[in-house]
Amino acid sequence: MKIIVINGPNLNLLGKRETDIYGHHSFEDYFEVLKGKFTDVDLTYFQSNLEGEIIGKIQETGFSYDGIVLNAAAYTHTSVGIGDAVKAVTTPVVEVHISNTIAREAFRHHSFIAPNAKGVVLGFGLKSYDLAIQSFILE
Repeated sequence: MKIIVINGPNLNLLGKRETDIYGHHSFEDYFEVLKGKFTDVDLTYFQSNLEGEIIGKIQETGFSYDGIVLNAAAYTHTSVGIGDAVKAVTTPVVEVHISNTIAREAFRHHSFIAPNAKGVVLGFGLKSYDLAIQSFILE
């Protein structure tokens, strides 16, 4: 099974920014934990602060991978383009958020991704990624 984790803007700063919300660990460190937990899964990781690069990676992997775990971060609430890219590909996508976006500011309650995603996992910290990966394995 081949799964890619795609992270959007500012997630490269995990462990440094708003640690009360996002925790004290970098995603790179947590990705090593994920690879150790899911040894039967070919896991890859991509992060970009640029909307077009995220769209490009969804298009590049969206016909050949078994799953995409997508944390588009702030682009979740603003990017019709990323939502359209998720709709255009055949690989299932699980939208992930570290925080419970519904418990935060009102603008974070809307997602352009969710209507075309296999599912949404939010509010479980970095373990949200574990749950998303498990959703592909348990199919």
